[in-house]
Amino acid sequence: MQAILLAAGEGTRMRPLTYHVPKPMARAGGKNLLEHNIDKLPAEVDELIIVVGYLAEQITNHFGSEYKGRKISYVRQKKLLGTAHALSLCQRHITGRFIVLMGDDMYGEDDIHVCLKHDWAWLVKKVRGKFTGGQIMYDDNDHVVAVNEGTHNVKEGFVGTNCFVLGPEYFRYEMQPIKGGKEFGLPQTVVLAAADFPIRIIEATGWHQVSDMEDLRRLHNFLSKGQ
Repeated sequence: MQAILLAAGEGTRMRPLTYHVPKPMARAGGKNLLEHNIDKLPAEVDELIIVVGYLAEQITNHFGSEYKGRKISYVRQKKLLGTAHALSLCQRHITGRFIVLMGDDMYGEDDIHVCLKHDWAWLVKKVRGKFTGGQIMYDDNDHVVAVNEGTHNVKEGFVGTNCFVLGPEYFRYEMQPIKGGKEFGLPQTVVLAAADFPIRIIEATGWHQVSDMEDLRRLHNFLSKGQ
């Protein structure tokens, strides 16, 4: 099985660190973020596809063509046109069902295992109160039906973590524009497939979002305590 790690972004909210280091190579608890995520993948994932862009050579030089027995291929995103665009560049490498993860957050091993029990899955995080972003709507069978963008105030809801298990059929669907057409969003594109394929939502228990330096410090402290 293949895993795709999206690692092309500039990580502007983590400057000045990311002037010199791509965000997925930022270190916490003795490893960089990409290493943390790869090490949490189960044995059935035997091939990695890493989408690189900003400071790409630091990633390719570090990992090479193989990491701990897993073959690695690289796809370069020359223009940073969003997560759906990044994934679209991988289509010619896809051989079957695959998992997608952001290379600059950290995911939980148990969460990944649960997601992989389903043909299609979307790892989500429970939220309460006011937030801005995409609220994931789902039916009584915990299958995705829509993503509502905007500002929400909810007693309880879910937002995505950008971790998906998808079938190769995903590439049938047209990439959906976001940010006034400047980028193409992966969640917005995945939800189109929900009309044809049941996409199970899985509540995350071990996801750590890394948006800025304070998030990275919190993650480092968490890992240093052996949790």
